[in-house]
Amino acid sequence: MTWRLGLVAGEPSGDLIAARVLAGVQRADAEVRAEGIGGPQLTQQGLTLWHPMQALTVFGYLDALKQVPTLVRTYLDVKRRWLEHPPGVFLGIDAPDFNLRLEHTLKQAGIPTVHLVSPSIWAWRYERIHHIREAVSHMLVMFPFEEALYQKEKIPVTFVGHPLADAIAQEPDRAAARERLGLETESRVLAMLPGSRASEIKWIAPRFLQTVQRLQKRDPRLHVLVPMVNTARLAEFKDILQRYPVENLHILSAKPSQAVAGSFMSKAPADNQDVSLRPATATLARPVAWDALEACDVALVASGTATLETALFKRPMVISYAVSPWVRRIMAWKSGQQRPYVPWVGLPNVLLNDSVVPELIQEDATPEKLAEAVYEKFIDERKAREIEARFHSLHHSLRCDTASRAAQVILELAHRGRASVTRAGSAGIKTP
Repeated sequence: MTWRLGLVAGEPSGDLIAARVLAGVQRADAEVRAEGIGGPQLTQQGLTLWHPMQALTVFGYLDALKQVPTLVRTYLDVKRRWLEHPPGVFLGIDAPDFNLRLEHTLKQAGIPTVHLVSPSIWAWRYERIHHIREAVSHMLVMFPFEEALYQKEKIPVTFVGHPLADAIAQEPDRAAARERLGLETESRVLAMLPGSRASEIKWIAPRFLQTVQRLQKRDPRLHVLVPMVNTARLAEFKDILQRYPVENLHILSAKPSQAVAGSFMSKAPADNQDVSLRPATATLARPVAWDALEACDVALVASGTATLETALFKRPMVISYAVSPWVRRIMAWKSGQQRPYVPWVGLPNVLLNDSVVPELIQEDATPEKLAEAVYEKFIDERKAREIEARFHSLHHSLRCDTASRAAQVILELAHRGRASVTRAGSAGIKTP
């Protein structure tokens, strides 16, 4: 019997995670039909797309204010559709501001709601857990320590591990990645990941490019790989690159005309820049950033999911982040906190409960400090081996066949829902 799964993923990392979970549900039950909001990964997996995920991809309060009309229209549209034609289960992936509000409404209407990727209540605004209790029928968490937090609050929860840990090989092949990209095996290579949002490109990319300029004064042959998630970020990065040119820069980006086929090709940002074309041959299920991370010696990464991906590729890294002073003040006012509960912002350090890799945030994220920290990672081979060992242990702890675990919870809720509808119908009771 065909049944519908409502689904919302709001940015590239959520799109990737959701696609793998949807694949797990489809393997267990071929009758599922998914509909909602997502990106290319979910679309390829069979999602009926109502709105592209770009409608929800905002960062910070200022971006959200600019996007309010689009966000409201999108929210009202999907809410109306699912209230009029309830799905068997709704699955929200990350995007907590949008999804938790939607989940609260759907749950009140009797629709089972599952949320995957816990908001970072362990770092910011723990009180949000009370709203989660009202909105979510079952929480799926990716990190072991999160399960205890929800159990303590008597919220149904299942630790499912992280789908990236299932998807990324435990032993990455640097030589093969470099061969795919046309890089010499002996080259010194830096992966530079300045973020996937417009505000991140604006505030972080200039610092990273100035960092590379300083590194290339020490090593003029240093190659730099920069993955771009879409053409909008690529255009923004190109503009910044004109102001801070660097040598031996290789941009890897998804080619729009071949996105459905899943072929990746890099693009040169400007005719007068020393930027080579690099093929990144892969299926769509393999993000273009993974070629950069597999091929590199060291990574310079904006805080976020990319730091976990870097750890799963066992690469030494320097984590950084920056927002505008105005956004920082608003965030502090909104959260009531000047700093997180934990002493780190990078997921590898949080998960390992240790300062395994350096973090340079806000005022500390100067090109001089970043360049010194990155260069140290290149030359300290003993430390690199220690980091690799720590990241191997982390990878093992998160490798749990996430898609199957998540699918089991989703299908159980869907089965309960269908059973209750059948009982209500036989009793002559009108259901939502």
